[in-house]
Amino acid sequence: MKRLTPNPIMILPDPPPPPAPIGLIAGGGRLPLLIAEGIAARGHAVRAMGLRGHYDPELPGLCEQFKEGAVLRVGTWGPKLRRMGVRHAIMVGRVDKAAMAHRPLQRVRNRPDLKTAWVWYRHLRHDRRSSGVLAAVAQELSTHGVHLIDSTAPIPEHLATSGVMTTRRPNAVERADIDFGWPLLLEMLRLDIGQSMVVRERDVMAVEAVEGTDRMIERAGQICRGRPWVLLKGARTGHDRRADVPTIGETTIQMVADAGGTCIALAAGDVIMVDKPKTITLAEKLGVSIVGVTEI
Repeated sequence: MKRLTPNPIMILPDPPPPPAPIGLIAGGGRLPLLIAEGIAARGHAVRAMGLRGHYDPELPGLCEQFKEGAVLRVGTWGPKLRRMGVRHAIMVGRVDKAAMAHRPLQRVRNRPDLKTAWVWYRHLRHDRRSSGVLAAVAQELSTHGVHLIDSTAPIPEHLATSGVMTTRRPNAVERADIDFGWPLLLEMLRLDIGQSMVVRERDVMAVEAVEGTDRMIERAGQICRGRPWVLLKGARTGHDRRADVPTIGETTIQMVADAGGTCIALAAGDVIMVDKPKTITLAEKLGVSIVGVTEI
């Protein structure tokens, strides 16, 4: 049996000075649009490859150059980006990770190329964690001279910051839940189990696993049955900022409120808040407190 080891801390290349182009490998959701805007705002040309069936239709209009790519044809990604003059790239957005990590040889509509099949066989058949998928993709891109960089570099203003970010501060019960749960969350992150948990009255109600944060929130709401609870979210130990950055947004806030949650604690500097001003505004409207916790 192959032993799974904690993710090492990555030392990533710095973004090139503007106006050098930066590539964007884009999955679904709002985040790739924010990244494209952030890249352009810092004086870089945006040259993107949108993953077919995933990327937002607004993305091509934000890019100097744009091409489509297939999720399971990783061997074509590097050459496409290089033909666009890209040497540094960011990879963000929702992707069907199960398709890449768990069943790449069973997809008919989006057949994998031989390179993807080889990457899966060599790197992922024993370790199918998201970090393993990312490392394998990054290694393949680097063979074509394309290097992934910190995905948060263009959007520092959308990261969680230390302290209370909403007008409503955590009450005494919520603060006690944060103080109780945060050491447990750090240990869970060290073990690479998940990146979120739910605590109510100093008791762990739910822990995120492969189902993701949204499904965990739904499950917590069913367990707590209308009684208030706190969501804690951080980043895995040695998390790889080339793509594996935890994220919340307006959808998360709405789901938390609908499921009875009243407070969210985020690892300051380690969690992206998509459209941060809008996310905070919605939290204010729904009475959800958001606080950034500095890990010590």
